[in-house]
Amino acid sequence: MDEPLGLLAELTYACPLHCPYCSNPLNLGDFGDELTTEEWRRVVTEAAGLGVLQLHLSGGEPLVRRDLVEIVRHAGDLGLYTNLITSAAGLTPRRAEQLRAAGLDHVQISIQADEPALSDRIAGTPSFARKTAAARLVKDLGWPLTVNVVLHRHNIDRIDRILALAEELAADRVELANTQYYGWAWRNKEALLPSTAQLARAEPVVRAARIRLRDRMEIIYVVPDYHGRYPKPCMGGWGRRQLTVVPNGDVLPCPPAHALPLPRASVREHSLAWIWESSPLFQRFRGTDWMPEPCRSCPRREVDFGGCRCQAFLLTGDAARTDPVCHLSPDHGIVAAAVRAADEAAGRREHVLAPRPHPGRRV
Repeated sequence: MDEPLGLLAELTYACPLHCPYCSNPLNLGDFGDELTTEEWRRVVTEAAGLGVLQLHLSGGEPLVRRDLVEIVRHAGDLGLYTNLITSAAGLTPRRAEQLRAAGLDHVQISIQADEPALSDRIAGTPSFARKTAAARLVKDLGWPLTVNVVLHRHNIDRIDRILALAEELAADRVELANTQYYGWAWRNKEALLPSTAQLARAEPVVRAARIRLRDRMEIIYVVPDYHGRYPKPCMGGWGRRQLTVVPNGDVLPCPPAHALPLPRASVREHSLAWIWESSPLFQRFRGTDWMPEPCRSCPRREVDFGGCRCQAFLLTGDAARTDPVCHLSPDHGIVAAAVRAADEAAGRREHVLAPRPHPGRRV
């Protein structure tokens, strides 16, 4: 068993944005009893003891937490590399200076589109101007900047202009990640999944930009699972390299695993080491012994580890089945039908996006 490389700390699910592709849980009110500052400090300390090297601070919107600076400082004192994943709402010059002084290493800002009106419409609130101003502030303070854009049917045709915006903002890295269909994104899947033709137009644009900008900006492009021939290895494999702690202290092998009917594991009841090494949750799909056919006899079984357990559950009702994204899966027809529907719906606007609501919050 490997040591975990990274911890994703979802500090809160509170967020001023209403993105319809959000992967946060649908039942946001169940996560309002957030970990206290001292509990997060203990989690970070235990993570460092477990071998974690990177702490990714996310949500919701992590800047909502008044103790964010303290958590960053504590992680830095333990030698962890800290990455803030933010909508940039609330990243004022004063807050940015505090985080810089506390030792924050990297900032990742989400942008919904290159054009203000479209970006604000997708975000569900006026935010584009604040995001671009925050991105410039990040560069002024000397931080590495990642611009993260979740792609879907409503913005993928603007990928050339999105890349131009990232270049204008002097981003060191841009993540063009097609929507993963969990949480609110699952609810909005029919309105978000891009067509085959849209992907065919986007991919050569990305390839050309990678060549042109190879010495200035790293470009990560993640094709949507539904359009792939093989599934992606979920977080590098279940319980292999990553773990997530959500606002109420539950620990997960990947962010959307809260939806699976599995025993819970909480830092309020057990140490992070016990959860990682011994909990039934982390043992359930670790390795390859759990796999059914065709995964069990597949030469790719230690490449993609059967794909995503959450995706398998959402599409088939059984988290132990082969991810239907795989063309060898007996359930692949479910995914093929979804892609056909996206192709047929191209250019139509019959689906209405359901915005993510604000959760209740207790600290």
